[in-house]
Amino acid sequence: MMLDSLPVLVLNPHSRCNCRCKMCDIWKTTNAQEISVQDLERQLESLERLRVRWVVLSGGEPLMHSNLWRLIESLRDRQIRITLLSSGLLLGRHAASVAKCVDDVIISLDGPAKVHDSIRGVPGAFDITAAGIASILEHDPGFRISARCTVQRSNFRQLRDTVDAARRLRLNSISFLAADVDSPAFARPNGWPAEKKAAIGLDSAEVAALESEIEALISRADCGHFVCESPAKLRRIVRHFRAVLGETPPVAPVCNAPWKSAVVEADGTVRPCFFHPSIGHLNSGKPLHQILNGPEAVAFRDSLDVATNTICKKCVCSLHWRQS
Repeated sequence: MMLDSLPVLVLNPHSRCNCRCKMCDIWKTTNAQEISVQDLERQLESLERLRVRWVVLSGGEPLMHSNLWRLIESLRDRQIRITLLSSGLLLGRHAASVAKCVDDVIISLDGPAKVHDSIRGVPGAFDITAAGIASILEHDPGFRISARCTVQRSNFRQLRDTVDAARRLRLNSISFLAADVDSPAFARPNGWPAEKKAAIGLDSAEVAALESEIEALISRADCGHFVCESPAKLRRIVRHFRAVLGETPPVAPVCNAPWKSAVVEADGTVRPCFFHPSIGHLNSGKPLHQILNGPEAVAFRDSLDVATNTICKKCVCSLHWRQS
């Protein structure tokens, strides 16, 4: 199947991160790479051909990019929505530019202050992020800032406390997803050894405790409103951890990411999503629209059955784009 449009493009502008998170190895990357302004400008015709409507800046930490605002300017000139995913540590430094140049921000929030700081590996990370949020809202009180929480052993008992913390930070919403312990994504090309998986994942008793916490969260008025996920999606987090333990078969989420989006990493690697192997590279000299419609990419999409694919069945997140 050829792609004649790509509503969503995920760009990783910078390869490194300023946190030391327990569930991610990106911070261990020593080679700093960036998508330069020139790299992006060479792809602007492709973005127009593909009718890209929304660019999500991920990473690494996008705010570590040496010329991020010029990069964003090229996209905004084409009326493309910009979402910034951030650890939150640099929001205060860039508050004015964020409020002016970005449509919305999603910060990582892994719990109330002590839990968040422990998971992030940065003393005072919660307070630094809180100050950055406040600074952005000083520039634009209506600016949309949301949170995303990765559920794991260090915070699964504090989900309701995390929601309360997000409200105190004056955020617009919060979403939850299970920690990924199986894939080679997030700078883990060889995956994790069993002991590392166990340190992030949950045992059977802990999954039962997580289920109780999820049900308590669902019973609150937050669910489906301030908490983005429906009860079914929250319960899927419990099922995911049970599947990791082999207690239940893994079930793939409803997802159309490879047909509606793509990921471009800081080194130019192009993927159909965060978790599947590369389908091309911008350093090949080919523009993005040709890579996405090249033989390798087309063959991948034509052969992909999300419901039965091993990678998809273990996926912790998904995109189900619906035409609006």
